[in-house]
Amino acid sequence: MGAGVTETVQLTREVFATEGLMGQAVGRDVADLLRETTAERSRPVVLNLAAAPSQDAFLAALVRQEGIDWGKVQVIHLDEYFDLPRNHPNTFEVYLRDHIISLVPVPDGNVHFIKAVEADSPSEVARLYEAQVRNVVEATRAGGGIYVACIGIGVNGHIAFNEPNTVKRTGRMVIPVRIDEVSVQQQYYDYKDHPNPDARYDTMGDVPRRAVTLSCAGILDADRVFCAVPGRQKAEAVRAMWDGPITNQVPASLLRMHPRLNLYLDAESASLLDRKPALD
Repeated sequence: MGAGVTETVQLTREVFATEGLMGQAVGRDVADLLRETTAERSRPVVLNLAAAPSQDAFLAALVRQEGIDWGKVQVIHLDEYFDLPRNHPNTFEVYLRDHIISLVPVPDGNVHFIKAVEADSPSEVARLYEAQVRNVVEATRAGGGIYVACIGIGVNGHIAFNEPNTVKRTGRMVIPVRIDEVSVQQQYYDYKDHPNPDARYDTMGDVPRRAVTLSCAGILDADRVFCAVPGRQKAEAVRAMWDGPITNQVPASLLRMHPRLNLYLDAESASLLDRKPALD
């Protein structure tokens, strides 16, 4: 960093022809960072993971990567429903167990699920999980390690369950939220054709409304953010996030204030982005 420079921002946007190619790229890049930090430098990592179909291709690529010292990785996750019981097939804990935790040699004691916190209200779960996450992140950084967030963007521009109707500027790391109706529809359609019939919601009214989520501040506190967003249904949100103003009404737009953001899109999710003028 040059004399007098107080901040360097590196925002990287990559667009791939298909969701599969996008997932391979995210998996490779996250694995390279994990490998360098844990195996080459012998430093710890906090890995914060999203749970959604948009992350399928990324996680499938990540679990195939070799050379990562998973014993030095602490896993947290972005958000979770309050009203579903633990081990319900629609919980994000079950998703992460199926897509990564059961497939890599991360020690059980290094995995910190929101559903493992026993409390009677979303506010109390948020308070207790925040204390746990802060301790894990502080210990990791004290050991020379880093905090890495791997996230997506919702159809209404949410990140985790930071909805347009939630407080974006809170200094809390974990907060209770009420899920926006647009997100409720997204959750319903994400699961309506799930191969496990028990994971399909019978009606929109069956989708939970109460959740606990890492706040925008909790996500932006990460040293690196990798954001994977495939699909035509996300195109409007991607355009608002990248081309529009930074606004609390589009929580994902706050990602542009992070100094080390890598955004990965496929051709469908990138289809509405503004393009530079071109010569005939």
